[in-house]
Amino acid sequence: MDKPATIKDVAELARVHAATASRALNPQTRDKVSPRTAARIVEAARTLGYSPNSAARSLRTRTSSVVGVVIPDLRNPVFPPIVRGVEDGLREAGYLALLGNTDGDPERERDLLTTMRGQQLAGFILATSKRDGAPLGPDASVVLVNRRTDAGDIASVVADSAAGVHALVDLVVGQGHTRIAHLAGPQDTSTGVERYRALLDGLSTHGLSPSRVEFCDAYSEQAGYDATLALLADRAAATAIVAGNDMIALGCYRALAELGLRCPEDVSVTGFNDMPFVDKQRPPLTTVRIPHYDIGYEAARLLLERIANPTSPPKRIVLPVELVNRASVAPANPA
Repeated sequence: MDKPATIKDVAELARVHAATASRALNPQTRDKVSPRTAARIVEAARTLGYSPNSAARSLRTRTSSVVGVVIPDLRNPVFPPIVRGVEDGLREAGYLALLGNTDGDPERERDLLTTMRGQQLAGFILATSKRDGAPLGPDASVVLVNRRTDAGDIASVVADSAAGVHALVDLVVGQGHTRIAHLAGPQDTSTGVERYRALLDGLSTHGLSPSRVEFCDAYSEQAGYDATLALLADRAAATAIVAGNDMIALGCYRALAELGLRCPEDVSVTGFNDMPFVDKQRPPLTTVRIPHYDIGYEAARLLLERIANPTSPPKRIVLPVELVNRASVAPANPA
């Protein structure tokens, strides 16, 4: 069996010194090599099938080329495309993603992060952080995805929640609804409080206030179901419901069916995120599309930037959203 290619083999093929080849193949030092030379070295490595010895590099540098990616619920369809974006962004720079799922359990999250930190990972991308701070603290090698802190002391990539909710409010009000309720997401998350505040602001521009607000303790179908039952104990409470996200909206669908109410004829419903398959629901869900893949990809790019320049100020990136008007919103029933 042929011996695996070494860094010396790559250097000889690319006609450079071995140290130069090593720098070009390490994402953290690639900028020390001219782009033309780096491209020649990368092509030589690809030709020879050379793979850097990550374990040996970890022993030398006390770091690795692996990034911890922590999400709250792998069953939520919003996260797989975000994780795919993270993986693609990291892979282009020679990094791998190590995925962890917390199921929204703080104790499990603490244990998971403790284990990951023990592996000397290069950094972390977290989708689980609360408004009061990330569980790892304001670390230069942490980027928040789909979440941010109130203090803004940690780099983050989020979708524009305020713009999305304003678009939903304008749509619902434009259909003649005045009794508009909100099933708010958890208020210890940035998405929960930002969307709640945006709803209040959006309604106020039309001279309205919410008919009712129910605060969900999780972004889950069950939380949406429970909140809808509480909301519609008074059947006249609302003709339209703006849900904190698509999972909450799906719980709303289930509760409406159980109560014998039709969507959208009796109650219009909107979600947020445009997660996969909500267009296959009955009725297809009106929602706000966030750039799932781009959020993940930008988070990976931002983390690599933070790793290369750990003293740079944390950036807060906000990506645009798009209203997707389907069949779950109809004109208000005058009755």
